[in-house]
Amino acid sequence: MEVKIGVQHAPREIVLESDLSAEELESIVTAALSGSAPLLSLTDIKGRKVLVPSERLSYVDLGEPSGRKVGFGAL
Repeated sequence: MEVKIGVQHAPREIVLESDLSAEELESIVTAALSGSAPLLSLTDIKGRKVLVPSERLSYVDLGEPSGRKVGFGAL
């Protein structure tokens, strides 16, 4: 699933692919926004970890599950 994270005072959003379900991602984001977790911590499908301080979150966009990408060129 594609996840886009907007961070305050940052010119670009963070985009990552996660293999978690929408419900699991929503519970992690809700915990970060409610203040029970000081950091939003997500790991992408390549094993890279993204940590964002909860007080700096602008928005989190949970996209649709991504299908397999096929092809050689960028469209």
